[in-house]
Amino acid sequence: MTEYLKDALRKIASYCAYQERTQQEVRKRLDKWDIYGDDAEELIAELITQGYLSEERFATSFAGGKFRVMGWGKRKITQELKQRGITGYNLNKALANIAPDDYKSRLVELIDKKRGLIRDDNPLVVKQKLARYALSKGYESNLVWEVLGAEEE
Repeated sequence: MTEYLKDALRKIASYCAYQERTQQEVRKRLDKWDIYGDDAEELIAELITQGYLSEERFATSFAGGKFRVMGWGKRKITQELKQRGITGYNLNKALANIAPDDYKSRLVELIDKKRGLIRDDNPLVVKQKLARYALSKGYESNLVWEVLGAEEE
């Protein structure tokens, strides 16, 4: 490894140590530094070997954070992770870390909070707005309607 690449490795390792990154983000950063092809792949392989770069770790922390902090559903998390180049095993593992009970109770919590903000007397309009809101957050339609239906009983 040349001195230039060793210096680049130190810089990119620092970039990855700051927060979890995807390989796609690292490649973009290396592109900005005019490091391409085999050199970039060598640096990425070294980051993985040294533990600075792990897409599984990134996906798990991203999914958990977006679920807990932003209240995102699995559909929205999946879409965002796919945009960031995370698919397959890592994506499934990240979603599996969201407990089904927590997932449903978070949806109920979001719907209850939103209900307090809706100013409409027509129950059908309120239900439609709640469903649209929950779907926009990335929750599955069958779960949304199940939760909204259970509230009527």
